[in-house]
Amino acid sequence: MKHHSEADDARVTDLALRAGRGDRAALTEFIRATQDDVWRLLAHLGGAEIADDLTQETYLRVMSALPRFAARSSARTWLLSLARRAWIDNIRHDMARPRKSATEYEDAAATMPQEDASSWSEWIDVRNMIDRLPEDRREALILTQVLGYTYEEAAKIAGVRVGTIRSRVARARKDLVRER
Repeated sequence: MKHHSEADDARVTDLALRAGRGDRAALTEFIRATQDDVWRLLAHLGGAEIADDLTQETYLRVMSALPRFAARSSARTWLLSLARRAWIDNIRHDMARPRKSATEYEDAAATMPQEDASSWSEWIDVRNMIDRLPEDRREALILTQVLGYTYEEAAKIAGVRVGTIRSRVARARKDLVRER
């Protein structure tokens, strides 16, 4: 799904470094080159309904942090770790956020053509199963299996060791198999 080339990652990292030194055109290009990845990660972690707000929050954090970005990892990895932190802070801030109810999903499915509705309800079932996973397992599964990051990239984004990501993905898969 994802897999950016090394050249693309190097270009994005260069843009981030230039933006951190005050180059406004580089900042604009950096945002343009990365916002789809940020939005997609946040939509998978927190839902499409909050992805726009969290993407905006992420870039507000990015603008204050860019002058300190030192390219110890790729800018994309650094950026996604900031997006992940924005999501975690949002959860902590708003633990009681109401989730879409099953009837809202059923109402949406009822308005679709029949052939789309069955795949839609299968997707909703999978989505609900993923949503019920413990947060750390859900994050590891989404980063590696849904968004296509390597275990190494996912570990950097999540701020944990590679072995931790591997075991979380394995446990998440077991949880999903058990639930089916």
